[in-house]
Amino acid sequence: MSQSQPSFDITSSILDLTGRVGPLDWVEVFGNDRPVELEVGSGKGLFLINAATARPDHNFLGVELAKKYAYKSAERIAKLSLAHVKIHPGDGCRVLAEFVPESSLAAVHVYFPDPWWKRRHKKRRVFSESFVADVERGLRAGGEFQIATDVEEYFGVMRDLVGQFEGFQEMPLPEPHEPTHPFDYLTNFERKYRIEGRPIHRIGYRKLEGG
Repeated sequence: MSQSQPSFDITSSILDLTGRVGPLDWVEVFGNDRPVELEVGSGKGLFLINAATARPDHNFLGVELAKKYAYKSAERIAKLSLAHVKIHPGDGCRVLAEFVPESSLAAVHVYFPDPWWKRRHKKRRVFSESFVADVERGLRAGGEFQIATDVEEYFGVMRDLVGQFEGFQEMPLPEPHEPTHPFDYLTNFERKYRIEGRPIHRIGYRKLEGG
């Protein structure tokens, strides 16, 4: 078997949206009506695995553009029998814009998105006014929008963009050493950056009623 191919049956962990038109039905996707959390840019799946293990009463959808990482995450999730976690190998911005029903998400997580350092590439960044608008539309009242990055400049851009939307209220987050808070479950990037001693910039927002 090629090293690039998964060594475990990941069919049940993959959400295939090929040919899909219009919003998803979360009950159809997960087989239950539990709250749904979305991670945009799920990488190798560390946050999803830890958060899903801690919160078995929630469903989780991770979207990862790099197919290699998406399939690796799906393999890990399948091995752990986490039936309430799905991975979609694709564009998180498109998923939010086209497939997430309005006011249907309990949380959106964006951790360590690619900063696209070169000026001519910054238009490729996940964060844009339309992306934040789609997050606001997709979250239910009281839903959380949680963000982390090690890039101070990008963190400022994120805060400025979210700050343009009156439907979001900044919420306090516990210190990152608190192991009982879902925000503290590390991504691989955060683990690496903490070991290197880099500062981590994090913030959370709550969608207001009527937002």
